[in-house]
Amino acid sequence: MRGLAALVLLAASAVAEVPRFDDMSVRIPAHVYEGGWEFFVGGGVAALDCSANGLPDLVLAGGAGPTLLLRNQGGFAFVPELLDLTDVTGLYPLDIDGDGVLDLFVLRVGPNVVLRGLGACRFEDATAALGIDPGDAWSTAFTAWWDEGADRPTLFVGNYVDRDDPDGPFFACDDNQILTPEKGAGWRARRLSPGFCPLSALAARDARDRMSLRLSNDRHYYVRGGHEQMWDIADARFLGPEDGWPELMLWGMGIARHDITGNGLGDVYLTSMADQILQLAQEDGSYRTAPFEMGHTAHRPFTDDDGRPSTGWHAQWGDVTNNGRADLFVAKGNVDQMPDLAMVDPNNLLMQGPDGRFTEVAHLAGLADGARARGAALIDLDGDGRLDLVVVNRRAPARLYRNATEDMGNWLAVALRQPGANAFAMGARVAIKGTRQWQDVTVGGGHAGGQAGPLHFGLGRARAAQLEVTWPDGLQTSHDIATVNAAMTITRPE
Repeated sequence: MRGLAALVLLAASAVAEVPRFDDMSVRIPAHVYEGGWEFFVGGGVAALDCSANGLPDLVLAGGAGPTLLLRNQGGFAFVPELLDLTDVTGLYPLDIDGDGVLDLFVLRVGPNVVLRGLGACRFEDATAALGIDPGDAWSTAFTAWWDEGADRPTLFVGNYVDRDDPDGPFFACDDNQILTPEKGAGWRARRLSPGFCPLSALAARDARDRMSLRLSNDRHYYVRGGHEQMWDIADARFLGPEDGWPELMLWGMGIARHDITGNGLGDVYLTSMADQILQLAQEDGSYRTAPFEMGHTAHRPFTDDDGRPSTGWHAQWGDVTNNGRADLFVAKGNVDQMPDLAMVDPNNLLMQGPDGRFTEVAHLAGLADGARARGAALIDLDGDGRLDLVVVNRRAPARLYRNATEDMGNWLAVALRQPGANAFAMGARVAIKGTRQWQDVTVGGGHAGGQAGPLHFGLGRARAAQLEVTWPDGLQTSHDIATVNAAMTITRPE
C-alpha cells in the first residue's frame, strides 16, 4: 500500500501547480446579495442537480432582494429564473422528506422555508405540510445528519442575534434549534442553548471519531462568555475542557473539513474576522492549531499594502488541478464598512504542495477579486473534471469562473445511492485505497450554502483506482475503477 501511495504522489508531481480560471460572469445576470444590517452575514450558494441532466444547477441567496435559480444547460450556459422568495440568507440541498428527490432548506431573516423538490427544478413550499417549525428568528447556520434507523434526517438551525431583545444586539445571541423527525410524520422542535451566534455548523465525525455538531460562533455579538461549541450527538451534550475541548473564542464565519495530515481524521479550517485557523485532528481525540509556517493563515490581504486584518467567510477544500492534494479557496470581504478590517480583501486560493505547505496563487489564477465576497461553491459545472467556482458578493454582482487549467491530472467524481429513505447515503465515506484520500457525504459547513453532488477526487497521473465505500450503517464495499476521468454512481448492493 505504501508503495502505491508513493507512486500516486510521484505521478501527481507532474501536474500543473498553478491553475487558470476564466471569468465567465457575463454568462449570468447581475445578481447582488443586498439589504441592511441583517444581511451583513449570509449570502450563500446551493448546488444541486435539480434538472437531472448530470450537471449542478445553482441557487443564489439575494438577501433582501430576490433569490436566483440558474439552470445549468451545459457549456457554461445557464437559464436564469427568479424564485418568489426574499429575505434569504442561505440555502442547503438535501433530501428532507426521504423520497429520493433533493429539497432545499432555506434560511431566512424571519420564518425559514422548506422547498420540496418536484423534479425539473420545480419546488413547492412544503414547510407546513412536512410539519417543520419555521421559527421566526434570524437564521444563519444549518447542518443535518441521519440517525440510525430514522426515515428522515435530523436538522439543525443556527440562529444569530435575537432581534426582539430590547437590550441587543450585543449579548443577545438567540437559541439554536434541533428538529428531530417524529415517528410517522413531522419533526419535533427543541431549543439548543446556550447559543453564541453561529455562522456555520457541521455535523460530522470529530477527532474522537464520534458524530458531533460543530458550531463556529461570531464573537462580535456574544462578546464574552461564549466560545466555539462542539455538541456530542449521541450523548446530547456540549463538550468542555474535561473532554479536551478548549473554549476557543473567534469571530467565526465558516467551517471546512478535510484530512490534510493523512491520519484518517478530519482536520478543520475555520474562517474568521481577523484570523483564519486550521485545526489538525490528533489521534488522542484533540485538535492542534497548525503552525503558521504551513502558509494557510491568510490573515491579511496579499495584494497592495493594506495591513489591516482580513475577514474570511466561505471556505472550501478542493483539488483544483487534480494532482491528488486538496487546495483551499477562501471567500473574503469586509462585513460592510468596518474600519479596523481591510476594505479591499481579495479571495484566496491556497495550493497545497507535496510537503503540506500552502502557497497563495489567487492573483496568478485570476481569482483575486476585491468585492465583498460571502458564500461560494467550488464545483465542476460543465462535467469536464475541473472544479469551477461561483461566488456571491455583498453589494456587488456574483462572479462565475471556469477552470481552464490545461495540464490537469486525472479525476473521478463519485456519487452514492442506496435503497430506502437515506437514498443519497448521508454519513457514508468514500476512500481511495493506497492513498490518503477520503471524503464523507455531509450536509453543512461552509458559509450559508451547501452542495449535493458527486465527491470529486484528483488522481494525478494514476489511470486506475480502487475505491472503498463505508455505507452509513458501517457496511464496506470495494470497487475497482479501470476507467478514470469519469463521473460514476455507486449503488449499494442488495
